Amino acid sequence: MSTQVAVIIPCYNEELSIAGVVHKARQVLPEAKIYVYDNNSTDKTADIAAEAGAIVRFVSQQGKGSVVRRMFADIDADVYVMTDGDMTYDLDTLPFLIDTLISQQKDMVVGTRKEQQQEAYRSGHRFGNALFTFLVRFLFNIKQTDMLSGLRVFSKRFVKTFSAYSNGFEIETELNVFTSMNALPFAEIETNYFARPEGSFSKLSTYKDGLKILFMISRLFRMERPLLFYSIIALLCAAATVFFAFNPVYSEDFPFILYTFIGFWFSLFCGIVLNGQVKNKRENIRLTYLSYPFIKNDDNC
Repeated sequence: MSTQVAVIIPCYNEELSIAGVVHKARQVLPEAKIYVYDNNSTDKTADIAAEAGAIVRFVSQQGKGSVVRRMFADIDADVYVMTDGDMTYDLDTLPFLIDTLISQQKDMVVGTRKEQQQEAYRSGHRFGNALFTFLVRFLFNIKQTDMLSGLRVFSKRFVKTFSAYSNGFEIETELNVFTSMNALPFAEIETNYFARPEGSFSKLSTYKDGLKILFMISRLFRMERPLLFYSIIALLCAAATVFFAFNPVYSEDFPFILYTFIGFWFSLFCGIVLNGQVKNKRENIRLTYLSYPFIKNDDNC
């Protein structure tokens, strides 16, 4: 049985480029089904995508994360190719990315971006990507070099076990953390990255979305590594307790010492309890993950 490939494209006001993306995806993956999920566009994105031959669906809840959550839930395939609708990614590399996913039995393959034009990356976006990539590498021990890349290939078992919390551009952060925390095999392949067509503009806000991504990283750190997160708080409370106990200015101020002492034990207790819950959650994810067999790749054995 042939491998079923779905190309999934979240879109918001991309009428200048969506036809080119659909045509290119059809050219390099002629057997794939191409889906464009329109996210309340105010231009002709949906009509142009349909004319280009894509299956067009609509998501009313605003944000890329909302669209990805819906796409993952709705579509059934063996391999999922996710790309943006702005013609900035080199889709000629898709067969190689898919072959890497199948032959090396990966669950996610990321197309890391290699700029072909200076204007492809705004300086603020470049700095933010580097900062967030460093934070995620440090906090979650995942060795990725381009955390915010929108060109990714997934296995079915990845897609059907991933639960998205975010609604916006934080979705790539979640994808990376989910991969790391559940020890899923992934690969990175360098791909060309181009500037948007003239007249087309990025929907990513450098500061607004940057803060959302930073908040999501901190939220995922608390959710996925609660023992470490609350242990840090406990250590801060312990240090404060010692400070108040031995500082003559505060040594007689009993409530300060009491509060920080209680905070120490409460934080430690929260970390231990929540860490047990996280382990149970990962075991359930693993069982669901294993219920989806990997794509057969003719191992000759």
